[in-house]
Amino acid sequence: MPTYEYKREDGTVFEYTQSINENALETCPTTGLAVKRIISGGGGVVYKGSGWYITDYKNGSGKNGTDDAAGNEKPSETKKADTTPAKTD
Repeated sequence: MPTYEYKREDGTVFEYTQSINENALETCPTTGLAVKRIISGGGGVVYKGSGWYITDYKNGSGKNGTDDAAGNEKPSETKKADTTPAKTD
């Protein structure tokens, strides 16, 4: 469940955890003062797990991707087709 920040009418701020489907609080549950939900900076991103894979990079710009750090495309490598005639017996 998300944590929302509320500002009491006396200027103090508190956090309250509630469901997304619940309406915003109108009064502080501890003091009874009128409150207003404020926009917070949000939570930080937490990366958990054993690591990252090449498929985790946007637009293939990972280890073997086509974009470098500046966002410029690297020239693509083209393979020459085999032009030797096929052997006939």
